[in-house]
This record gives sequence, structure tokens and C-alpha cells, in this order.
Amino acid sequence: MSWRLLSWNVNGLRAAEKKGFVSWLGGAKADVVAVQEIKAQPDQLSEALLQPPGYHAVFHAAEKKGYSGVATYSARPPAKVSTGLNDPRFDADGRVLLTEFEPFTLFNIYFPNGGRGPDWVAHKLAFYRRFLEIAEGYLRSGRAMVVTGDFNTAFAEIDIARPRENQKTSGFMPEERASLGEYFAAGMVDTFRHLHPDTIKYTWWDMVSRARLRNVGWRLDYFLVSPSLKDRIMAAEVLDEIQGSDHCPISLELDV
Repeated sequence: MSWRLLSWNVNGLRAAEKKGFVSWLGGAKADVVAVQEIKAQPDQLSEALLQPPGYHAVFHAAEKKGYSGVATYSARPPAKVSTGLNDPRFDADGRVLLTEFEPFTLFNIYFPNGGRGPDWVAHKLAFYRRFLEIAEGYLRSGRAMVVTGDFNTAFAEIDIARPRENQKTSGFMPEERASLGEYFAAGMVDTFRHLHPDTIKYTWWDMVSRARLRNVGWRLDYFLVSPSLKDRIMAAEVLDEIQGSDHCPISLELDV
């Protein structure tokens, strides 16, 4: 059967609600919708966000109010839900939400942003290494896995509008790109790039400089799948026509 999955860094779920998120969710016709950077605890959300018609909702909020956080909406209730990386360095930030479905395990992740300086770049790289350990365990077990979210790194020059100018900018530093590349070396498949090797699409634009109007962007959001799902990829798209955040949604369709 076909599964349609969507992922979107909404840059504040309550703000997104005011911009039509609930209506968009209702019309998405998705089996799973993963959202990142919700910036809220569940008790701060409306009933429309907590229990939208047709979806089961689970959340992993940051301990700090107004910060980070992820949520996963699914048409089928997951068989299992867990949060975090079992690592106190990261788990208070509400960045990882695991949901088990019959055909695959889904990781919804908001990877750290290293833009606040060298210490945050180091924190981000440590997060990458820790989750890679978990991903490699799934790969060894043969369990089908989908990883989605805001990775906060543009991997290749095709994934950023101005690669030369951003070599020393967090999100495109060589060490960050190398860390993301370790997932591909381990066998994970970048679904969009697998189907669209030469297509230029971005998923994030700087709002201050109004970069979206000029399409000066970065591809920071991904659907990765384990090798067993590579031949099951039916479609993978960047939905850059959808407004409401500094990111746009991405989609994946699997035949599983």
C-alpha cells in the first residue's frame, strides 16, 4: 500500500495555526505529518492542534518554554512511541520523536542549529554522531527506517543558492556536511536527491532579508530512508509553494 508522509519545520506551531496550519493539515491527505520547532508544550496548544480530525497526535516538547520541540500526526495510531536519544546532552530540548508503524520506524528530528557559535557547532556535531549510532543499529537489524526533519545542514553545493559565500557559515561548514555525509555512507538514502539528482530546490529562506522572494535558499529538510526502502520510493517533493514558515514542507510517498 502507499504511504504519504509530510514534514515541515513550522517555526512555532501556535503561529502556524494562525496562518492556517489546521486547515492545511486537514487537506493534506497524509498518512503521517511530522512537524519540527513547535515552540510549545502540549498544554499550551488548542484542541484543534491536540486532536485534529483524522489524526492521532504525539509530542516531544522542550523543557524550556517557547523552544524547539517536535510533533507527529498520523492517520493510524503508532504501535509504539518514544522520545529522545537516551542522552542527557540532548533530550531536554525536545528534538527526537520515534513512532513505530508496521512497515517502518519513523524518526521525526529537529537537529540543532550551530549558528550561535563554535560551541553550538560542536553540540550539533555531537548530536549527529549520537543519532548515527542509533541509525546504524537499525540498519544492522534490517528494520526499515524513515528519518525526517530539519537537519540544519545543506549537504552539497546544489542544495544552497550561494555555496562560495557560505563555506564558513554554520549549516554549510565542511565538518557539518561531512557529518551528514556519514549517514549516506552508512547506506541511508536522500529520497529527494535520489529521484531528482539535478533539481535545484530549497526548503528554507532567511526571512530578515526576504530571501524567499529571490529564491536565495538552502535545502535543510530531508526524508532519508534505509536501503530496504530505496526501491519503494514512489515520489519525493519539495512543496515550496506552501507559505506559513521560513521553511516549506517536504513530502515522500512509499509503496510499503
